[in-house]
This record gives sequence, structure tokens and C-alpha cells, in this order.
Amino acid sequence: MASRAERFKKVAIKAAKAARKWAETAGREADKLLAEAQKRAETEQRRMRMKAALRRTGKVLKAVGRAAIVAGVAAGIASARAENRARKLGKKAKR
Repeated sequence: MASRAERFKKVAIKAAKAARKWAETAGREADKLLAEAQKRAETEQRRMRMKAALRRTGKVLKAVGRAAIVAGVAAGIASARAENRARKLGKKAKR
């Protein structure tokens, strides 16, 4: 029959092996959780970058729209002036 010290040592070794096994399992689970957290963080960053890009695009489109309106108004004014000048020249030529 094994002595008390040997039985104690055997139980301690068994407990240490079980603890090591559970520590490895906990490590794997921690790695999985970390990978998932990184994925979520990446998704958040991607979403934030996409929103920022859309905001910039919106600003550019607004500026382009304003420029188109200004260009249209300027073209209208220039056309009206040209038409006005043509009328004035036509009247002077008839006299």
C-alpha cells in the first residue's frame, strides 16, 4: 500500500494536470474572445470610415451642386447681357 505522502503527491500531480488542462482551455477561450472583439472593433472602424467617406462625398456633392447653380445663374446673366447688347447694337445700326 502506498504511503500517505505518495498518495498526497499523486493527488497533487493529478490536480496540477487538471489545472493545466483547464488553463489551456481558458487560454483558447480567451483567444477566441479576443479575436471576436478585434473583429467587432474592425467592423466599428470600417463603419466609422464608411460614414466619414459618405459625409465627405455629401459635402463634395453639395459643393458641386452649389457651383452648378452659380454657373447656371452666371450663364443666364451673361446671356441676358449679350442679348441686351445685341439689341442696343441693332438699334444703333438702324439709326
